[in-house]
Amino acid sequence: MLTPFDDTYFMKKALQEAETAFNRGEIPVGCIIVSQNTIIAKGHNLTEMLQDVTAHAEMQTITAAANYLGGKYLKDCTMYVTLEPCQMCAGALYWSQISKVVVAAEDTERGYRAQGGKIHPKTKISFGLLAEESSRLLQSFFKSKRR
Repeated sequence: MLTPFDDTYFMKKALQEAETAFNRGEIPVGCIIVSQNTIIAKGHNLTEMLQDVTAHAEMQTITAAANYLGGKYLKDCTMYVTLEPCQMCAGALYWSQISKVVVAAEDTERGYRAQGGKIHPKTKISFGLLAEESSRLLQSFFKSKRR
């Protein structure tokens, strides 16, 4: 049976969050967390608006999901994020024990893998879904800042 609620569907929702960040002058990273095919949390970068270096999309979304679930562990949840998490966000994901992370674009310079970070060993992770769309949005953002 075909379901409209697949990884592509949810990554497109994360990309919508990234576009919201872009429109607010934030680095366009978007994120959602799903449990049982239901979006339980969504977020995007808010570092400029909040003047807070920890206000990454992933951190915002982890907090919202934990509040929704009433607990700190995100077992049986999936995060969809448009850019590879940094080391800080990977640490939060590690402690949340999230079941799965789907990443659009890799960050070969500042991503958690380049910085030696780890995600919980039971967490499944995949890369590359809608990576081109995410990369284009990021490139467009940084190009506009260089003018």
